[in-house]
Amino acid sequence: MTSKAKMNSDKKTARIVGVLFLTAMVASLLGGGLVESIISAPDYLIAVSENETQVIIGALLELINGIAVVGIGVLMFSILEKYSKRLALGYLALRIIESVFGCVVVLSPLSLVKLSREYLKAGASDASSFLTVGTLSIAERAVVADLLIPVFLSLGALLLYYSLYQSRLLPRFISVWGLIATTLILTLNLLLTFNLEVGIGLGLIFALPIISNEIFLAIWLIVKGFNSSAIASPSAKTG
Repeated sequence: MTSKAKMNSDKKTARIVGVLFLTAMVASLLGGGLVESIISAPDYLIAVSENETQVIIGALLELINGIAVVGIGVLMFSILEKYSKRLALGYLALRIIESVFGCVVVLSPLSLVKLSREYLKAGASDASSFLTVGTLSIAERAVVADLLIPVFLSLGALLLYYSLYQSRLLPRFISVWGLIATTLILTLNLLLTFNLEVGIGLGLIFALPIISNEIFLAIWLIVKGFNSSAIASPSAKTG
C-alpha cells in the first residue's frame, strides 16, 4: 500500500472511530435513560408492562452501545499496535470486556418484559414471588451498569489516552484532558461503591469532563483525523 493510500485508510479509520464514539455515547445515555425511567418506578412491573416498547427500544440502544464499543477497540488496535502492541492488546481486551457487560445489562429489561406479562396474569398470592425475581434482576443490572462497566470503561480510557499521549496521534491536550476526566470518573465510581452520598451537582462535576472530552475527541477524529506525521513515523513505539 502506498503512503498516500495508507494515509487515506488511517483517515477513514479515524472518522469511523469518531462516529462510533458518538454512537456509543448517544446510545448509552438514551438507552439507559429510557430503561431506568421505567424500572425505577415503585410499581416497576406494571410500569414495564405499560411501556414495553420503550423498554425494548432502550435495551436495543444499549446493545448498539455494546457493539459500538467493541468496534472502537478493534479499529483502534490497528492504529495503536504500531506504537505499542502490548497497550493496543490491553485496550482491545478492556473494550471487549466492557462490551460484554454492556450487552449483559440488556438481559434484565428484556427479562422484565416477560416477567411483567406473567405478573399481570398471576393472582395476588403469587405476586410477591414475581416482585422478588424482578428486584434481583434489577439489582444485578445495577451492579453491572454502575460498577463493572464504569471500571472497565475507565481502565480502557486510561490506556487509550496514555497511548495517544505517547504516540502524539492527537494533540496532547486532548489526552491530558481525557486522563484527568477518566480519573474523575474512577473517583466517582469509588465513592458510589462505598455508598457515599453524591448529589446531582457533584455527580455532574465528575461526569461532564469525560462526556465533553469524548464528544470533542469524536469530532476531532471525524474532522481532522490522526496526526499524519505521527502515523508516518511511529517513533514512540514501546513494544
